[in-house]
Amino acid sequence: MEQAFRRHFFHHGEEVRDLDAEKQRCHWCQIRTFATHKLHPISIVNNVDDTMIDPGFRFMDKSIRASNVEPTRKEFLTGCECDEDTDCRFNTCSCLQDVEEGSSDDDDDEDEEDEDDDLEPEPDPEPHDNDVFRLVAEGRTLKKTYAYHSRGTRAGYLRSKILTSRDPIYECHEKCVCTPDCPNRVVERGRKVALQIFRTENRGWGVRSTVDIKKGQFIDKYMGEIITGQEANQRRAQSHIAQRKDVYLFALDKFSNPESFDERLRGPPLEVDGEFVSGPTRFINHSCNPNLRIFARVGDHADKHIHDLAFFAIRNIPRGEELTFDYIDGVDDSDIDALDPEKQKDMARCLCGSKNCRGYLW
Repeated sequence: MEQAFRRHFFHHGEEVRDLDAEKQRCHWCQIRTFATHKLHPISIVNNVDDTMIDPGFRFMDKSIRASNVEPTRKEFLTGCECDEDTDCRFNTCSCLQDVEEGSSDDDDDEDEEDEDDDLEPEPDPEPHDNDVFRLVAEGRTLKKTYAYHSRGTRAGYLRSKILTSRDPIYECHEKCVCTPDCPNRVVERGRKVALQIFRTENRGWGVRSTVDIKKGQFIDKYMGEIITGQEANQRRAQSHIAQRKDVYLFALDKFSNPESFDERLRGPPLEVDGEFVSGPTRFINHSCNPNLRIFARVGDHADKHIHDLAFFAIRNIPRGEELTFDYIDGVDDSDIDALDPEKQKDMARCLCGSKNCRGYLW
C-alpha cells in the first residue's frame, strides 16, 4: 500500500476534512459511487507484482462530454408513449422505428443449445394475452422488434440473431412514458454483473467476473471522455506510442453517413477516450477468440452521434474466465497488415494465446 494513501485507507467512509483530496483520487472511493456497486461490486486485485493502477486514472460510471461537444437541445429529445411497458417489445413502439426489417421477428432463437424448455419460440400473439389483445383491438399490426429474449430464464438477454450481427440496439430511455422496469431498457438500467480488475501475467490489467455470465447478457458500457475527431487525432499525435493510444479510443461512427440529413452524422465522428477517465471495461483485453462483443446502443434517436458502446457476452462465460473482445472486430482478414511480412516489424504483437491468434493487432 502506498504510504501516501495509508491514512486515508483506514478512514474510508469517515468525514475527515484533510482527507478530502485523497478521497477524490482514491479509486475505491470513486468505485463506491457507482449506482450498482453495492449489489454488483467491482474489485481490484494484484497477485502478480506490486503494480498499481495509475493514480491519475479516474473511475466513472458514465461518459463525460468535452466542453466543445454540445448535447442535443432538449426540444429535439423525444421518447415513446407506449401505454404499457410490454408494448415496448413491438414495432408500434417509436423507439424501435429504425430497427431494420431483417432483424425483426418473433423467434426467440429456438436453436440455442443452452436454452430451457420454457424458452420455445414465442407463438404469434393470441387474444388471451391481455397486452397483445389490446393492441390488436386497436388495429395495430404487431411484430416483435426489440433485441432481447422476452420470457423464461433468458429474459433480458440479447437474442442470438442480434449477437451474430452488427446491428445497433435501440432502447427506451428516460424521455419515454414507459417505466424504468420496461423490458427494453437493459443497457439503461446499468451493469448487473460483478466485475474484478486483475493483474495478468503478461498483458497488464485484465477483467473477469466473480459470477457466471450467460450468453447474451449485458456486461457494461465502455465509457470515457467524448471528444471531437480532431481532438482525438491531436491526442494520437501527442501520444508516445500512437498505436497504444488507439487501444483506448473508440470512434462513434456506427451511424456516420456523408448523405445524412443530420449534419452531426455527415462529418467526422466523435470518439470516446477512456485512457484516463473510464469504467472497468477500459481494462478488458483483446483476444482473437473473444467472449464479448461491443454493440452500438441508441436511446433517444436525436443522440445517434453519441450512442453508447455496450458489451454483451457472445457465449456462456464461467466465473473467473477473463473477459475479452476483438479489438479489430469487423475488419476483413484480407485487410489486416499482419498478413504482410514487410509490415509486421512495425506492428503490435498479439499475446492473447488463442488457437486462432492472428499474431499481431495492428
